[in-house]
Amino acid sequence: MSERKVLSKYYPPDFDPSLVGRTRKPKSAANTPKVQVVRLMAPFSMRCTACGEYMYRGRKFNARKETRPDEKYLSIQIYRFYIRCTRCSAEIVFKTDPKNQDYTVEQGAKRNTDPWKRGLDDGDNGDGEDETDEQRLDRLEREMAEAAGEEEKNAMAELEQKTEDAKREMAVADALDEIRSRNARLEKAKSEGVDLLEGLVSKETEEEKERRRQEEEDAEAARRAFQFARRQEMLEEIVEEPEEEEKGVDGSNGGQACR
Repeated sequence: MSERKVLSKYYPPDFDPSLVGRTRKPKSAANTPKVQVVRLMAPFSMRCTACGEYMYRGRKFNARKETRPDEKYLSIQIYRFYIRCTRCSAEIVFKTDPKNQDYTVEQGAKRNTDPWKRGLDDGDNGDGEDETDEQRLDRLEREMAEAAGEEEKNAMAELEQKTEDAKREMAVADALDEIRSRNARLEKAKSEGVDLLEGLVSKETEEEKERRRQEEEDAEAARRAFQFARRQEMLEEIVEEPEEEEKGVDGSNGGQACR
């Protein structure tokens, strides 16, 4: 490992540089394609025509990149890529398409439908005919107008949503102010020694005490009345006892009748 990192190499004393031949690669022809092995990700989703395997966009492949000097579009080089199916190893070929700013599948696979690029995959206008520059400009202007209309609608909807949010925030702020003012009144009442809840409880307690006192007074009056009546009966019995001895049975009956 240390020998690989040194900057100088060892040359023996009998080393003769003239004896070392200089090898040169043969020059390729002007139109010979240049092939290079690269690592790339699939630029679109595709399905293999041999086995039906789906390969999603962004999947990594070891590919061969072919560059042909005679294949250009407005001085923009077109590159061709060769990859293999991950299931059956069938060869899939696709190339860049600078005209439509996209890719074109040439062999071995079928590109999945892209809804946002409908009508642009094959450079046609939907009727199987090539799209001219005027038709493309008209279509782009129409799409831009539709996008502007959608943006205007979205702006109106966003404005309405902001208005609703502002109303909701104002209502919440009013409710919070009311709660704060009520809490401030309660705190002030507590600081002054006047507690509303305790006042209500004390009021109910006073009413209960008054009612209980009235009941006790009524019960005491009734007890005294019964005691007085009982004493009167006992006095009447004591007074009538001598008369019963004199009169006998008739006097006792008379005393009972008086009672």
